[in-house]
Amino acid sequence: MAGSRQKCVLVTGCSSGIGLRIAVQLAQDPSRRYHVNNAGIGQIGPIESFSMDDMRKVFETNFFGAVRMIKAVLPDMKSRRAGHIVVISSVMGLQGVVFNDVYAASKFAMEGFCESLAVQLLKFNVFVSMMEPGPVNTEFEMKLMEEVSRSEFPGTDTDTIRYFKEVYLPASHEIFVTMGQSPDAVAKATVNVINMTQPDFRCQTNMLYTPLTALKYADDKGNLSVRTFYNLLFNYGTLFHVSLNLLKCVTCNCFRRRVTPA
Repeated sequence: MAGSRQKCVLVTGCSSGIGLRIAVQLAQDPSRRYHVNNAGIGQIGPIESFSMDDMRKVFETNFFGAVRMIKAVLPDMKSRRAGHIVVISSVMGLQGVVFNDVYAASKFAMEGFCESLAVQLLKFNVFVSMMEPGPVNTEFEMKLMEEVSRSEFPGTDTDTIRYFKEVYLPASHEIFVTMGQSPDAVAKATVNVINMTQPDFRCQTNMLYTPLTALKYADDKGNLSVRTFYNLLFNYGTLFHVSLNLLKCVTCNCFRRRVTPA
């Protein structure tokens, strides 16, 4: 939440990972106060193995937790006619990812909430920004992956468990190795948005992941993204590996051309 003289962004979930890096970078400017909505929990695995209470916990943190915080700060920002709400969302708020059903749903909910709210708040000179990282290499992600790799997922059929452990988990590991960002990179992108005079509503922090989210918007029927991901994951494993490496090479070369002086 930011005014013309002082910026405030509530930093939640800052004990480690992205939140900690954001807090550290913002602390380097002691003349300002910042608050960023970052708290979140993950849930990966076959949907049959999760209870309704398990799913509610994800929404309580990822969606309702952020909503409660936004409700608490809105009256002051509206009265001051100045503010900036920054929410750490995810590319999974734009595009569902296999075996991340409930987590993606919580991020979709946050995106819809903020997109609706942003229109109203512009009347009060209050901005909303959605930071949308792709895969990020954090301790949080490592612990989550280790935990799910050991889970038995009761109530799930053997074929689904096999697909999850033998196809999804190795592919997910390769995506993180090939395309994963550091928490510092996400924090830097977040600080850049905070410091904008008229902040962007959406910011995808990972250039490597942008072509994958673009698939969804290239086909209004939705078949392109769903069937492409299905085929890459289940039918064309070799093409999946080649595509990841090619995507990284192409994007990195484009980035070099952008930053190299003429």
